[in-house]
Amino acid sequence: MIYRIIGFLLLIESAMLLCCSGVSLFYGGDDLLSFLYSSGLCIIVGFILLMIGRNAERYLGRRDGYIIVTTSWLAFSLFGMLPFYISGYIPTVTNAFFETMSGFTTTGASILDDIERLPHGLLFWRSMTQWIGGLGIVFFTIAVLPIFGVGGIQVFAAEASGMAHDKVHPRIGITAKWIWSIYAGMTGILVVLLTLGGMDVFDSICHAFTTTSTGGFSTKQDSIAYYNSPYIEYVITIFMFLSGTNFTILLFLATGRFKKFFGNAELKWYIVSIVLITLSIAAGLYFTTSMDVEESFRKSLFQVTSLHTSTGFATADYMTWRPILWGILAVVMLMGACAGSTTGGIKCIRLLILSKISRNEFTHITHPNAVLPVRVNRQVISPSLRSTILAFTFLYALIIIVSTLIMMGMNMGMVEALGCAISSLGNMGPGLGTFGPSSSWNAIPEVSKWLTAFLMLLGRLEIFTIILLFIPDFWRKN
Repeated sequence: MIYRIIGFLLLIESAMLLCCSGVSLFYGGDDLLSFLYSSGLCIIVGFILLMIGRNAERYLGRRDGYIIVTTSWLAFSLFGMLPFYISGYIPTVTNAFFETMSGFTTTGASILDDIERLPHGLLFWRSMTQWIGGLGIVFFTIAVLPIFGVGGIQVFAAEASGMAHDKVHPRIGITAKWIWSIYAGMTGILVVLLTLGGMDVFDSICHAFTTTSTGGFSTKQDSIAYYNSPYIEYVITIFMFLSGTNFTILLFLATGRFKKFFGNAELKWYIVSIVLITLSIAAGLYFTTSMDVEESFRKSLFQVTSLHTSTGFATADYMTWRPILWGILAVVMLMGACAGSTTGGIKCIRLLILSKISRNEFTHITHPNAVLPVRVNRQVISPSLRSTILAFTFLYALIIIVSTLIMMGMNMGMVEALGCAISSLGNMGPGLGTFGPSSSWNAIPEVSKWLTAFLMLLGRLEIFTIILLFIPDFWRKN
């Protein structure tokens, strides 16, 4: 059954590659053959996998779900890198895989030093990889699993490991389709708004793809700063914020359940953190640079929202600001936005629960016999979920420390290594130091590129899904 599902997904990817070949044909690009060859290879391998699994038992266990999730991202990235590599615009396997993994995991880090040199087909494919990976190849899998007569809850549990999610509909496949509808609708609205703001249609579509997916790939080397338009900056800021919101909560808003939307504790944490950090950095910019009040606020709001939602767009090089300001932004990179969104990072709900656990510990010191449950949205957080969140946060910190040390061992500076580790694991895009928002990652050592690509996948699947595959008990029959 796993072969069948991966084979079917590869056929879907081949259709997307053919769509990009249409873009290449329309603009007369020299990348047309690379898309046709890549699509053909996808079709061949997809049909082979479908034939291997043609008599498969219609059942998926929990372990199968974890395997499908990981292999989906790896398969999409391996075949998705082919147009870059075959066309010769990214001539090494390492760089092509890095760029593609960065796309599908919506990280947005790039090894390209001259993005505008790429033909329209490849630029469109870069953006499409982020849009596909935004809500997840896995969410798409859930929507199509009924074709095979199997349920999607195991896959959903693997993709969203470590956190509880509200059920909007008893059938997870229906929920996935509703959320995909909101996702596509937001993308379409953003295309129109960006076009009205002066972007051409092609750039509007590409930036809409990478904004709603909180990916951050741009068709311009200078990112959003290229357009020098306050209107475009404010519009993209609004849609980055919406894309960083739990899509289940957005579904409540769309279906008229306003009380559930406005009363959500995680959403309140998310909004308050953006407001407070934006005002702090805006004040710092106003007093330490030549920016006026509006520009200080706009640059601060855009950068904070971009990094809070792990999008990674830039309208300014924050590494040229006072160290305290880009230091605050580094903390924002760790935080992330809401669970159940397209973002990376630790997530606001985990930070909210951790803060309540910490507060309870202080109370326990003075009242040892007190029973102090942790409540979020009037629901008691179970001890098992609290343990999972503590374990996740510990592993998150440990992975960043170990990865930073490994990259420092490859002669990378401490600030650069730390920035790349935080950015990759949090699916952010820009790093720190010389790999900040105004630079590509092409100069990092080759081994570091494979390490950061692995961190991107690890962060996108929230750590547990990948680590489980390396535990012997996971593979034992039970």
